[in-house]
Amino acid sequence: MTTTEERVAPALNNRQIMLLMGSLMTGMLLAALDQTIVGVALPTIVGELGGINHYSWVVTAYLLASTASTPLYGKTADLLGRRPVFLFSIGTFLLGSLLAGMSQDMTQLIVTRGIQGIGAGGLMTLAFTIISDVVSPRERGRYQGLFGAVFGLSSVAGPLVGGYFAETNWRWIFYINVPLAIVAMVICWYVMRLIPFQRRDHAIDWLGATLLVAGVSAILLALSWGGGEYPWGSPLIIGLFVAGAVLAVLFLMQESRVAEPILPLGLFRERTVALATAAGFVLGLVMFGSIIFIPLYLQIVKGASPTASGLLMLPMMAGIIVTSVVAGRAMTRYGRYKWFPVAGSVSLVLGGLLFTRLEVDTSLWLAFLMMVIIGVGLGLSMQSLVLAVQNAIPLRDLGAGTSAVTFFRSLGGSFGVAILGAVLNARLTGELADRMPGAVAQLPPEQAASVAAAGGTEISIDQPSAILALPDPVREAIQYAFVESLHTVFLVTGLVGLIAVLITLVLPDRELRGELEESTTSAADLAG
Repeated sequence: MTTTEERVAPALNNRQIMLLMGSLMTGMLLAALDQTIVGVALPTIVGELGGINHYSWVVTAYLLASTASTPLYGKTADLLGRRPVFLFSIGTFLLGSLLAGMSQDMTQLIVTRGIQGIGAGGLMTLAFTIISDVVSPRERGRYQGLFGAVFGLSSVAGPLVGGYFAETNWRWIFYINVPLAIVAMVICWYVMRLIPFQRRDHAIDWLGATLLVAGVSAILLALSWGGGEYPWGSPLIIGLFVAGAVLAVLFLMQESRVAEPILPLGLFRERTVALATAAGFVLGLVMFGSIIFIPLYLQIVKGASPTASGLLMLPMMAGIIVTSVVAGRAMTRYGRYKWFPVAGSVSLVLGGLLFTRLEVDTSLWLAFLMMVIIGVGLGLSMQSLVLAVQNAIPLRDLGAGTSAVTFFRSLGGSFGVAILGAVLNARLTGELADRMPGAVAQLPPEQAASVAAAGGTEISIDQPSAILALPDPVREAIQYAFVESLHTVFLVTGLVGLIAVLITLVLPDRELRGELEESTTSAADLAG
């Protein structure tokens, strides 16, 4: 393996960088949208394709594939070059989207969603990595702030677009990705080939990759199934957690002895990398919890349709977009990053604690204010942690380091969905048991018998329209029970957010480098 190779300066002018940014933002938008766009349309899809027993797998397959594949893209791009790996990623996403739109049954849809997820795992992490190859750390903040704005846009646009196509033709949820992906591929092919490069020898750790994917998959399956399809104490769930832990240990042993590890463990000896990835994991848990449960409140309590609830999330989106752009420019101007994730973590804690004051009769304007605070926290913290890691590591490990922080944030989100979902269900079960008998007792005998036949206290919060159609006393009991349960959820997110505050407070505050410095990274890392 070549040991010393010069970094060839990227030969991109401002117009070419903006073209590249446009294609990278398009790829990131596609991946982020498909995390949320399908949920709204799932009832329509299941109604046409059948397979209600596999309902949750349409979402789980995408999440599982994208999270597990994220670290693989970073290191592979460090070895093979950014251009071929990014083109493979977006091409895989395009193929998965096309096949998903053509699905004739639920099994086909689940498999093709998995293919989409494999592509999406690279779109997120490679966008940060590629722009870092052509822009200095000092200038990087203002560009990466735009990536945060894309994420904010997708969090609201997903339910909106999904709701629209659910009412027209759900297959266009997937087909709409195809022309956008083609445009992104063409632009990246043109712009990235202008970057000079020199290849270096490489070896891919296939065993490490297999152990990583298997271990992450086992843990995510346990989190997805636990408390829902299977009890947390069931042999299957315990077995999956044990398998995940064993595979994780084997992965670490493998990575410690190979020359080209998928996830270089030496990166975590760097204090900034260790703290930023830990903070990203915690913030991922808080972030996904907020994005998932607030729309449920708007639908179950305020009676908003899925599409309308997306529109009502605009204050959060505005907070993310404006703050991401402003924070990115501020980091470029002042050359420091530390206090942005600190302020973002504090904002998330404040927003979580304010949401514990949410009630059934809380005005939407007050709820909007709480959403803005959450959005500001996300906008301040998401991109600044990526930038901190990129500023602390050598250029040869830029892809691996960027994918690491992205991976742990996604993993934190997966834990957050499972943990906060379990907290919500546990509190909701108790609240419904206390409130429902009294509510049912207020009904005429015929209605009481109908409610009992429909499941009594076994209410699914995944079907807000069914809840809104219930008799007033029962509906109100469910709404009050749900709001009380949300108080516990957001109390947990606020307390967990305090951990992120403590971690970011001890994050080193290094000055952002003003130039793309030479390192042992070959220019093959840029274009391939």
